[in-house]
Amino acid sequence: MQTEQKNLIQLFIPICLETLCYMLAGAVDTLMLSSVGDQAVGAVGTSNTYIGMFIIMFSIISSGMIAVMTQYIGARQPGVAYQARQLGLLFNVIIGVVMSLVLSTGSGKILQAVGIADSLAEYATTYLRIIGAGFLLNATIPIFSSYLRAFGHTKQPLIASLCGNGINLVLNAVFLFVFHYGVAGVAIATVISRLFNLIVVIIAAHRKIDAHKSSERLPNKVVMGQIIQVGLPSALESGLYNVAMTLVIRFLNQMDAEGLNVTARSYVSQITNFSYSVGAALAQANAIMTGWRIGARKFEECDKATKKAAVIGIGIAAAIGAIIAFSSRWFMGFFTDDPRMLQLVGTLMLIDIALEMGRVGNLVFGSALKTSGDALFTTILGLVFMYLCAVGGTWLFGLRFGLLAVGAYIAMASDECIRAICMFLRWNSGKWREKGFLRQTEQ
Repeated sequence: MQTEQKNLIQLFIPICLETLCYMLAGAVDTLMLSSVGDQAVGAVGTSNTYIGMFIIMFSIISSGMIAVMTQYIGARQPGVAYQARQLGLLFNVIIGVVMSLVLSTGSGKILQAVGIADSLAEYATTYLRIIGAGFLLNATIPIFSSYLRAFGHTKQPLIASLCGNGINLVLNAVFLFVFHYGVAGVAIATVISRLFNLIVVIIAAHRKIDAHKSSERLPNKVVMGQIIQVGLPSALESGLYNVAMTLVIRFLNQMDAEGLNVTARSYVSQITNFSYSVGAALAQANAIMTGWRIGARKFEECDKATKKAAVIGIGIAAAIGAIIAFSSRWFMGFFTDDPRMLQLVGTLMLIDIALEMGRVGNLVFGSALKTSGDALFTTILGLVFMYLCAVGGTWLFGLRFGLLAVGAYIAMASDECIRAICMFLRWNSGKWREKGFLRQTEQ
């Protein structure tokens, strides 16, 4: 077995760069689409939010796989990690085929059901139909990328993302400025780049990891049960979040007829994703090491490292968020010169500083709790506060009090910050120490 036991920084840097590449692809799409018009930008941003709602089906397996694989790798049982990958791949391929058929044939009805603004409907339908046709790629890429990361091989998924982004950039330019395909061209470029990404991670996993040669195996129902124990609550939490964001966007669509508020939200999301990516990468890196340490029963080391990662992540998110917020007019100059849009986006970015700080704490402690096997708590927490604060607050502050998108961002920031505090208190209680899969197997 070829496992690279790395420290947090060694894991974090490639994952962060990979996440930034993913975010950069979205920003490049937004920048290029701005040549088509603000409605095209808003339509693609809105469509991607709804796409995220369907991707939760794949996270049932991928999030559970990380927890199972890293714990058994830490316990020096790589054969079980390979077994988890095979079971996860089978499940996601089946779901991916079904979802590709659903989205490619029913995108118009889906968007109509969620109440998309009329000015965005045509663009959004075109984009969702094409991206949906390639949805199987969304199902399989995380399986092989997670498998590589669980064994400490973080450079290969990064290389795959870099190559995919390069292909996406070139094809975007060709389809937009040569063939003038508009939103359809951006969607086609995205699908082709993801296909290339998948090919690279499959080859890397085959060459770098030989866990299939290890003899350790458990009954399939045991391994699948452990994956679902983490994956199902995690996917439900992701589903609750995406539905909550869908409701928030629906409220934003109701705030003005021309789509100013919902489009401003799309711009802010693309720009501030660079701040979010740091916390997300730190959470992923720490989650991998959490699994290794729990598998090796190094609980005290795991506790201290997770708290340290959270402090670092919150500090970095605050600094990056502040820099982006105070440079918002410069950033937005690449997308639009509408003074109303510039002012609104600048205000939203200031509020987003608090939102990103809370989200990083959420991500680090939440990912560590899930990897330990304590995933149900994070789901219950999300159910309460995402709908009480984010959804209810958007209606109250945004529509009822007339603060519009500003009110929505205040509501979303309060949700992230409250949940981050609760996640920390749960982690600090130490109940996660009793959730390990090795302990369950022994019992």
